[in-house]
Amino acid sequence: MKKTRLLKKYILEDEILVMPGAHDALTAKIVKQAGFKALTIGGYAASASILGKPDLSFLTLTEMADCVRRVVDAADIPVFTDGDTGHGGVLNVQRTVREMERTGAAGMFIEDQVFPKRCGHMADKQVIEKEEMVAKIKAAVDARVDDDFVIMARTDALAVNGLEDAVERGNLFARAGADLIFVEAPTTIEQMQEITSRINAPLLANNIEGGKSPLLPAARLEKIGYSTVVFPVAATYAIAKVIGDLMAELSATGTTEGFTDRMVSFDQFNSLMELDVLRSLERTYFHS
Repeated sequence: MKKTRLLKKYILEDEILVMPGAHDALTAKIVKQAGFKALTIGGYAASASILGKPDLSFLTLTEMADCVRRVVDAADIPVFTDGDTGHGGVLNVQRTVREMERTGAAGMFIEDQVFPKRCGHMADKQVIEKEEMVAKIKAAVDARVDDDFVIMARTDALAVNGLEDAVERGNLFARAGADLIFVEAPTTIEQMQEITSRINAPLLANNIEGGKSPLLPAARLEKIGYSTVVFPVAATYAIAKVIGDLMAELSATGTTEGFTDRMVSFDQFNSLMELDVLRSLERTYFHS
């Protein structure tokens, strides 16, 4: 089955879809080997990984598309990616959709923040008029080649204009053709319940460790009414912590010997990289 159709199928199933975040090909390979059905790659983690910069619209469309292409190639499961604000107006949105679809991603989202945008859990966000976002969604839907390519609409209006506007936008965006709706950064379970009960579309929850929203298990989010949950920065945060600890150990002791129990071994890493599979393939060309 096509990756796009698989992702849409997973979103519409009764069981909530859990998508960890992967900011590069190595992380994507680990997610796939852990048995997850799909993964996500967001601008926050990709900006940190590629540029060493925060999520403040530094990352360009072409940089993000290159990163997504490598993640897709490494993962071999549906990849759901970040289209930011669409990188401009409706015509820019169409280019963004086409570029992301060409990477092999199974879906993407666009959001209604004013450019330059910022992480949805940061302060001082602004949103565009709802009519402009509706036009962007229509343009995105028209631009996709594969009708199963998932288009999600994200709204950051909750923190800017309040719950009523966020709910209204969610329903408007669904009627405009979005397959999935994401109301960013609810701060209470009660807000989450309002969102899922009042928006007539599949909904995504965003679990950001240390963010504004309650960090709830997938099963609880499923009961609240969410179709999908992403953990877009958990791996990135974990890697930053482990590498920080490793560098502190090396700086203090001059060796990594005391840290090896927190690393994979040489052989384990080669297995993760499927070295034996590739070597075996290589040999077939010399003995056929």
